[in-house]
Amino acid sequence: AGTFRGVLAVLDLDGPEGREAGPMRYHRELTKGATKRAEELGFKADAFSVGKGGLSLERLDTILQSRGIGGIFLLPVGEMPDLTRLDWTHFSGIYSDYVIERPGLHAVCPDHYRSMFTALDRLHALGYRRPGLVLGMGHGARLLYRWEAAYHAYQTHHDGMTRLPPLITTEPTEKEFGHWFRTVKCDVVLAHNPEVLQWMRACGARVPETHGFCCLNVLNSTARVSGLDLQPRLLGVRGMELLINMVLR
Repeated sequence: AGTFRGVLAVLDLDGPEGREAGPMRYHRELTKGATKRAEELGFKADAFSVGKGGLSLERLDTILQSRGIGGIFLLPVGEMPDLTRLDWTHFSGIYSDYVIERPGLHAVCPDHYRSMFTALDRLHALGYRRPGLVLGMGHGARLLYRWEAAYHAYQTHHDGMTRLPPLITTEPTEKEFGHWFRTVKCDVVLAHNPEVLQWMRACGARVPETHGFCCLNVLNSTARVSGLDLQPRLLGVRGMELLINMVLR
């Protein structure tokens, strides 16, 4: 106890500039969990930002090696991340999201597929039978369409749920939503964007009296909403434990 074992890096590859409020809160919770757990296990976790105005990867590589930092905890990245310009003979790494191939690091992230099943199970138990899904294409693609796949699979294999076409566009708008909502006649909507709740009300829905709303990540909303808590602080803890195991081995 009390032994200082070294310094680890918490890396924000995109940088905070321009990041929306929901992802900003998610990144903050991940970082808190990872940093606290590192301290408990004898490490100091330092934050590094690349982004548009931050370090270059080449400069970052030099800094990490010169400081003897051998572990990198990578926060979620908007596009497919590429960290091949770091010299990975010196580092262990963990990615706190789903897909990374350059290089192929271990990843710790929510089980989006099972989370969708859990949400639909809860909604079914509450009496909803016509669930509608609203997604942005980029969000689905980044997770290899796991939200959408689970949504379709659940309705295929569970009696009593009506299979409805989801609304999946580049970035769903209120106009697109209104047309879809009135056409499919869903009784509950699952979506990342909490603004969808206002769009439902604009269409005449009374939530929760006539319709339900389920946010796929409650951190996206500043107001209290029903939905999924993806436990980012716990993910930070578990990811950091895995990273430290790798560093010590």
